[in-house]
Amino acid sequence: MKNKVQRFGKFLSGMVMPNIGALIAFGFLAALFIDTGWLPNKGFSSMVGPMLTYLIPVLIASTGGRMIGGDRGRVVGAIAVIGAIMSNTDITMLMAAMVMGPLAGWCIKKFDEAMEGHMPAGFEMLINNFSAGIIGMILAMLGYVLIGPVMSGILTVLSVGVNFLVVRGLLPLVAIFIEPAKVLFLNNAINHGVFTPIATAQVTEAGKSIMYMLEPNPGPGLGVLLAYMFFCKDKATKDSAPGAVIIHLLGGIHEIYFPYILMNPVVLAAPIVGSFVGILWFNMMGCGLVGPASPGSIIAYMMMTPGPDMLKVLLGVVISASVSFAVASPLVKMAGGKSLEEAQSEMAAMKAEAKGDSVPGTIEKASEVKKIVFACDAGMGSSAMGATKFRNRVKANRPDLTVINTSVDNIPADCDIAVVQTTLADRAKKSAPQAQLITIGNFLADPALDALYVQLTTGDAPAAPAGENTDIEIPDVPIKKQVIIADGVKLGRTPVTKEEAIQAAGELLQELGYVDASYVDAMQEREKLVSTYIGMGVAIPHGTTQAKGTVKKTGIVFFQYPEGVDFGAEKAQLVFGIAGIGDEHLDLLSKLCTLLEDPVRLETLKTTKDVGWVLEQLS
Repeated sequence: MKNKVQRFGKFLSGMVMPNIGALIAFGFLAALFIDTGWLPNKGFSSMVGPMLTYLIPVLIASTGGRMIGGDRGRVVGAIAVIGAIMSNTDITMLMAAMVMGPLAGWCIKKFDEAMEGHMPAGFEMLINNFSAGIIGMILAMLGYVLIGPVMSGILTVLSVGVNFLVVRGLLPLVAIFIEPAKVLFLNNAINHGVFTPIATAQVTEAGKSIMYMLEPNPGPGLGVLLAYMFFCKDKATKDSAPGAVIIHLLGGIHEIYFPYILMNPVVLAAPIVGSFVGILWFNMMGCGLVGPASPGSIIAYMMMTPGPDMLKVLLGVVISASVSFAVASPLVKMAGGKSLEEAQSEMAAMKAEAKGDSVPGTIEKASEVKKIVFACDAGMGSSAMGATKFRNRVKANRPDLTVINTSVDNIPADCDIAVVQTTLADRAKKSAPQAQLITIGNFLADPALDALYVQLTTGDAPAAPAGENTDIEIPDVPIKKQVIIADGVKLGRTPVTKEEAIQAAGELLQELGYVDASYVDAMQEREKLVSTYIGMGVAIPHGTTQAKGTVKKTGIVFFQYPEGVDFGAEKAQLVFGIAGIGDEHLDLLSKLCTLLEDPVRLETLKTTKDVGWVLEQLS
């Protein structure tokens, strides 16, 4: 249950976090140029309202649409949210955007799935454009009639509840769940999924909101770190605290103090009490911020503070830190508990669980895995082959699994497991924070893929219903064009460097009219990002994502190097240069994967001098 809440929270915050810059820009404009700002300016302040009413909801909705439905979902999400916005322009429709965006992405995704394999040739652009427009229009109308009014009502109820707490002095009670939630890595979900929509609505009316102040207050965590700095008995932990203070207070990275809490969980009482007293002070003083303080550093906190509240807000942070320090100090003196290293390991595991990859390489419930995505830089070659090979490998035991490939920056939001090369792990985490991450060295023969296969097929995966045929054929991508020709096959080449092999492949692609000259350079640049060697003596160099526009038509060239080309730690005897438009090259890659499963044919491919045989195997 906790993991599901974490993943849902990550999904909500995933719509807001990429757009925090827009909220900060709005906050600066408001703080500086509205009538009560530092430098009142009628012209500049005119941007505040439209930014809040239109720009930010559209950005959030488009992000949510993209998370579910890719680029088409992004466009439809932006269209759809306009209806909700126009249903009531007196409030900011952030909550409506969080509904309309994913809904739009889901609708266009389902439409595309229904059209897969049924798209008439030559009508792709017409159908794609009109479907996005029509679905977006219908959803915009739905937003205007239903979603917008419902979200307005919900926001009104929430605002009434917040005002009730504020008026009766009960708002500090939220500290009781804010601080524990931080340690469970629900902080972004709470802050950006709940507090930010309410705060933004309040800013429209009052010019500031205390809701922006609740989670990012650096005071409670600062008090804990100061207590460890002065009173911890363990020298290593004590010596680590000053650096953590700087990172937390100035950098705004609150996660830095979580291990110090996990060392001695009783210390959690300190930030709770510190946050409680801080919120009480802010409430009594009528404080508020004009925009989100993200990250939660003292710098961001104060920059989002209106001029008249500057001293009061600073005092509130100091009070929070002082109270937290006072409560934490005796607890730190008395406590033994875990070492800092143990606590950091525990935190890493908890953080990984919150992101959907609780134990690297381990699947807790194999039966719940429904979609696996193989991702590489461009989503063109290595990931396609990896996905095809793994799909064929698991289809008999797990016909319920969907295995696809894509670029690492466009991993869909419904992905359960993302398989990427180690060097692309950080990009994959940003693209699909909800997915469990499996990092590999290559896409064809990696121990992590073997382990994944075993877990998916021998874990708690559901057996196929009795009497049903489990040998399900995965249909090949329809052959749209002949992508390899005799002139594109070069056998018995003498050994060269990796760069020379890639250059030769690129120049042949250009010579045969598949690409522009600039694509050759893009192939070299792609290789610098991460190796295109995919295992079993095979490399598939291709251009970067940005170079797709230089591809004239789909084509593949094949170079055979019997003695091998050094691709780092491995030698590639088979080098396939790829230039692909859409999915037109995937049929050949599928055939290549099938060939790789046959050791005899694979070895023959590495040594044969018969171009006709090669074409027969790959055409």
